[in-house]
Amino acid sequence: MAYDKFTILKSTGVPLPIENVDTDQIIPARFLKATERVGFGDNLFRDWRYNTDGSAKADFVLNNPTYKGKILVGGKNFGSGSSREHAAWAVYDYGFRAVVSSFFADIFRGNCLNIGVLPVQVSAEFLDKIFAAIHANPETELEINLEAQTITLLSSGESESFDISSYKKDNMMNGFDDIDYLQNIKSEIKAFGEQLPF
Repeated sequence: MAYDKFTILKSTGVPLPIENVDTDQIIPARFLKATERVGFGDNLFRDWRYNTDGSAKADFVLNNPTYKGKILVGGKNFGSGSSREHAAWAVYDYGFRAVVSSFFADIFRGNCLNIGVLPVQVSAEFLDKIFAAIHANPETELEINLEAQTITLLSSGESESFDISSYKKDNMMNGFDDIDYLQNIKSEIKAFGEQLPF
């Protein structure tokens, strides 16, 4: 399944300064029955967003109209817990195209990269600056430049670089998942196969 190409993302951020957010909090297990990547955004952080009667919890950030944007800014160790890829699906389906944290669980990071959500790992110090800037002014914008592998706090001009594998970077810039990548080099695979002895 292809997704939107990711080159430069300039957006306000939604702050979630909670450490050790695990995948069951991102998308509770009772919502994992669906097999398509649609509809999960409605249940992103379901138990934090809604009361048992279905009413919205006013104090949760996703229910606060003050904060909006395509960048979710999370605390340290984001996406820990079980390996469910549905957690990344929920983040993407809600509308986020990047998650910023000072540390990601490896499997969650991989699942995000597979579906077009960019996990941007920054230093703890820079993460604190981002949180402080957003809380001081919710209209604060971040710019994530995938080609340059930088994230910039536009209000101050401060910037940090982040790591990403060259393969995943190329895929994201082209809007490819793994299948799209293979389809794109199908002629090369065929030519290689024709050179092999039988």
